[in-house]
Amino acid sequence: IEVRGRQLLVDGRPVHLKGVAWNPVEKGRTHPGGIDFRGAVARDAAMMAEAGINAIRTYEPITDAGVLDELWSHKIWVLNSVYNYGASAADSVVGPINAVKGHPAILMWTIGNEWNYNGLYVGMGFWDSVQRLKEVSAIIKQHDTSHPVACIYGELSGLQDAAAQLADVDVWAVNVYRGIAFGNLFTDYAALTDKPLFLGEYGADAWNANANREDQAAQADATRALTKDIVEHSSVRGGVCIGGFVFEWADEWWKDGDGSPWAHDVGGDAPGGGPHPDATFNEEWWGLTDIDRNP
Repeated sequence: IEVRGRQLLVDGRPVHLKGVAWNPVEKGRTHPGGIDFRGAVARDAAMMAEAGINAIRTYEPITDAGVLDELWSHKIWVLNSVYNYGASAADSVVGPINAVKGHPAILMWTIGNEWNYNGLYVGMGFWDSVQRLKEVSAIIKQHDTSHPVACIYGELSGLQDAAAQLADVDVWAVNVYRGIAFGNLFTDYAALTDKPLFLGEYGADAWNANANREDQAAQADATRALTKDIVEHSSVRGGVCIGGFVFEWADEWWKDGDGSPWAHDVGGDAPGGGPHPDATFNEEWWGLTDIDRNP
């Protein structure tokens, strides 16, 4: 696995990632304790493969080789999250990396998740977060030089400043929600860094706050249009982008803080930009499948 220019090469061939974010929290449970990779993987990996998905990304590390075996039996790569939470020591990455770095399903390690918004989930300042991620990425490289490190950012503002400091980051990802199109994202990104890009999260939820009802058609329209845009800018054909991860595989019922993890709540935030068609983030409705894995 190597990064060359804007491309990600596996066995010398450029790869395009057709991915989903995978965070299988059971009904009635919450993140992160309620994540059940082992319980979900057989059903989910088979369905993902049928849908043409070739990669997943996580928000907590998979350290169970059995889970990786099942994914790999369906030729699904894993971008394994090893550091999101600033209260954890930088060297907390060592255990998860050493546990699974020899597994063929591992494609990359990911650090941060739109950390410029959340301060590594503990409200750290921008430069303190950069310093921590610099430390983390250096530790990863000490323990594994076979897999690229990807850093997951929110949108583009300030990315150039972070990238200038984070030399051990091989690939940048951005989580982007701009409705049904990415606009100038790819050309704007190309001016910020010479590293490859992937979409860490993109898509739309299935609750239409304008109509106050479920709207799978609008979700499908956005997912289709945005995926097409990513493919058109693929580094396989000369673009800057190595693929993207639809947010997300299955609904999670714990995410509306005003609701119950036993109920499919419809609460949402409208920060002024956001997903098609209502610019409202209805957090429990993002799955390509529902929580029971109905498409």
